[in-house]
Amino acid sequence: MLRTATALRTLEPRDRDAVLALCELDPVASVMLAEQVQRPLPARLGGEIWGFFEHGELRSACWAGANLIPVNAGGSGAIEAFASRARRKGGAYSSLFGPADAVLGMWERLQASGWRSRQVRACQPLYAIDHPSAIAADPQVHRAGAEDLAAVLPASIAMFTEEVGYSPVSADGGWSYRRRVAELLREGRTFVRRGADGQVIFKADLGALSGSVAQVHGVWVDPRFRGRGVAAPAMAAVVTATLRENAHVVSLYVNDYNAPAVAAYRRVGFEQVGTFATVLF
Repeated sequence: MLRTATALRTLEPRDRDAVLALCELDPVASVMLAEQVQRPLPARLGGEIWGFFEHGELRSACWAGANLIPVNAGGSGAIEAFASRARRKGGAYSSLFGPADAVLGMWERLQASGWRSRQVRACQPLYAIDHPSAIAADPQVHRAGAEDLAAVLPASIAMFTEEVGYSPVSADGGWSYRRRVAELLREGRTFVRRGADGQVIFKADLGALSGSVAQVHGVWVDPRFRGRGVAAPAMAAVVTATLRENAHVVSLYVNDYNAPAVAAYRRVGFEQVGTFATVLF
């Protein structure tokens, strides 16, 4: 009997190798999904993976948890299938993000069916670097640990509120967000620089980490220190340490309208390797 030309189903543990092979087609863009597949339960963030198949072969995937993250889903068939599944599931997603072609294609279909967004960020350059920066790294930037939670948490909350538009402590008193910040600290995935008063003035997290790629999230500079050249040397330090101890490639994505951040990342040596988009719900 011939296999159906296309099919969509929720992936299972037996699909692990196929998902990782799919992620290897574009490891920088797929690092969020790759990490979820590699992390053992119950360490994974709650969610499921939808797989789009053509003639029995996995061609595209979409992480569906707190966020929707399509992977290798540029074809209209996968985009339509993932948008249709999202409509049927009706989940309370915080955002839809990933490669711009897939994200904007899904959003076009979801919006047509009545979904509404708070903001659409249609052009977010995806950057990567695989070598230490040519500029001097800030020697005061270091990995924070679990003991630094009290100092790092306010900076993390400020970063989230500024970036997303609402406080992460508003939903459940901040318990789940505090747990995530503590987890990153416990795993040595948060870098900080402190000021003379001991407060955090720079912060960056390795928000996603697969076998070969680390993606930096949550970059934040205290507003009092912006425009003083803090970001580029601090990010150079993050790149150097991450390449030495965590991954072969460091990546991040940024809003195209954030000119100071774009300039700082380019100064560090990041090069654009793609374009992301984000829809905030």
